[in-house]
Amino acid sequence: MAGTLAIDLGSSTTVVAFQPAAGGPAQLLELPPYSCGAPSVIPSLLWLQQADSERPLVGRQVLEAGLVEQGGPQLQRDFKRWIGASPPRAGEALLSPEQAGTLLMERIWQQLPAHLAPSRLVLTAPIDSYRGYRRWLTEVTSGLAVPEVALVDEPTAAAIGAGLPAGSKVLVVDLGGGTIDLSLVALEGGEGKAAPIAQLLRFGGRDLDGSRQALRTARVLGKAGLALGGRDIDRWIAAALCPDLDVTGQSHAAGLLAVCERLKCQLSEQQEALGLWSPGPGTAPRELRLSRPQLETLLRENGLLNLLDTLLASVVASARAAGVQLCDLDAVLPVGGSSRLPLIRQWLQERCGGIPLRDERPIAAVALGALALTPGVAVRDILSRGVSIRCWDQRSGEHRWHPLFQAGQAWPSERPLELVLACSREHQEALELVLGEPSDEERSEVVFVDGLPRLRRRPAGMAAVCPWEQQPKPLQLDPPGQQGQDRLRLRFNIQATGELVLEGDDLATGQALPVQVLGPVR
Repeated sequence: MAGTLAIDLGSSTTVVAFQPAAGGPAQLLELPPYSCGAPSVIPSLLWLQQADSERPLVGRQVLEAGLVEQGGPQLQRDFKRWIGASPPRAGEALLSPEQAGTLLMERIWQQLPAHLAPSRLVLTAPIDSYRGYRRWLTEVTSGLAVPEVALVDEPTAAAIGAGLPAGSKVLVVDLGGGTIDLSLVALEGGEGKAAPIAQLLRFGGRDLDGSRQALRTARVLGKAGLALGGRDIDRWIAAALCPDLDVTGQSHAAGLLAVCERLKCQLSEQQEALGLWSPGPGTAPRELRLSRPQLETLLRENGLLNLLDTLLASVVASARAAGVQLCDLDAVLPVGGSSRLPLIRQWLQERCGGIPLRDERPIAAVALGALALTPGVAVRDILSRGVSIRCWDQRSGEHRWHPLFQAGQAWPSERPLELVLACSREHQEALELVLGEPSDEERSEVVFVDGLPRLRRRPAGMAAVCPWEQQPKPLQLDPPGQQGQDRLRLRFNIQATGELVLEGDDLATGQALPVQVLGPVR
């Protein structure tokens, strides 16, 4: 059966959904023996005796074998949040985060029902590590036998999955196991505009500009995120309930965190929670108790609500620049397991009072929304970081960073950004292009203190531009240029694939420069 397969890789659980090409409702796939629960999900867990093990345990198999409590380097978990980023610790796990994610994706693909033949694969990615994550996904999917591959960011997919009508504006609050993402999304269309026609957003491939089909575009008006999530809340609980222990120690941390996670889940439905944890063989079980008020105090003390306020303020500020106020929203969509915590719901009601909560499918919304996006919707996104170019300032006699595309700016580009570069010295034979990513003036960041996640504010005044790791090749000048002479007219354009592309002309010769793909942006 041909159709579209969606995989929403999560820090805690992974959701797999399928929609037949011939029509019919989308459905979550059960993939025994990996999946469990209702709705069916795959715990994002792997167990390997050694790094090159050919028969790893996956998902439910790890839970049923009781290996989560055992822990150790053989247990691979929490790897999604570190894909494309730098893990706080190295050398403990048998696999790198990218290797663990690749293995899980491969096992899911191999376990698909024999009667399914996906012709399209749509994947979801977090916004905070979008660039590195997208690069990894390109490598993972290169060996899969599927003709078309698409990528959407998780908040946008969740907004589409809410089933809101065209023209709606929705705030997506995604609290997953490893990340927090807030995104304000506008679903275009409605008010007499044509209904959307099926259209594929191709990841790393075909540009949609030449398509004759009408597109409905989901515009992300503002978004912000941070690599902090439900798993970090589990660590906070463990540190509070067992202050006498090193809760980051591999000998017992896995089992303790599993108990703390169950306590947290229970407190989503009840006022008191009780769990038993055994520190090791021959040791009496330890009784762990936690009440909902204690948990909420713990979350406040660790700055979770302050972080949410900061992220929301950033999102609202970006949306306001586009003429959209918080009161203009049609719905708030909480997704992810931690979004079910009563304190989070209370925060949403206080900050977004009067706006309906659409929380019917907090676990499946992202995967189902990804299916709705492919085909059907092309995403017009915004930059989270921006791109700057280093230029020589003749007045000051030093190099300065000049913004090309700023954070909050929409892409793909509606029109190229044009820049004229002059030579800085006599007989100059090449012009060097140095690109970088601006840092926020002030933002929260996650740091690990004694192995525990902590929120820290980086003060204003420390903002900088971080040069890209891979810089474009210098642009050769033939004949050589003269000092102060306007020599190159450059056009920078962000394509639908998220790649920054350079075109231009040599003003001295009138010849066009070779088109260059400079790299991905976010």
